[in-house]
Amino acid sequence: MHAVFIPYGHKRWVDLLLRDMEAQKFDLPMLSPDGKQTKLARVEGQIRVLPFGVYEYVFPKEVMDAVLTTLDFQVKEEHYILKQIKGIPFKPIKILRKLLNLKEIPEFKTDKMYPWLKKDYSGNQVVAIIPLGIREDADYIETKGDFKDWKHEGL
Repeated sequence: MHAVFIPYGHKRWVDLLLRDMEAQKFDLPMLSPDGKQTKLARVEGQIRVLPFGVYEYVFPKEVMDAVLTTLDFQVKEEHYILKQIKGIPFKPIKILRKLLNLKEIPEFKTDKMYPWLKKDYSGNQVVAIIPLGIREDADYIETKGDFKDWKHEGL
């Protein structure tokens, strides 16, 4: 699963947020060829840098709710309408989503969060996130090693 967003704030604070995101560890479920056994592989969150100050965060789909909540993906995109052009609302989020080939943000639970640094030590918000969309990964089947033929999300 990929969450695509634009962070903004002082560079120092944005860098700290990205560092926290990269340091986060997740359990990636792997399913045996017969489908009866599951093992967990430990993976790190990955940050990818896209054009125009856009970032992509890669993580297992099992933790989607917590990641999207932490990145404020529950904020509706109407919040980011800049202005109207000849009476028509200009929605840059939809344009970026189409250019980057992203899906709309699905419904998700907002009951879990990660302790990534988006506020300073006195509780003031120092990094804000503009959510753009998501990208889903296809399943991947291992071709060699101890887990040959095991299936997992292809991060």
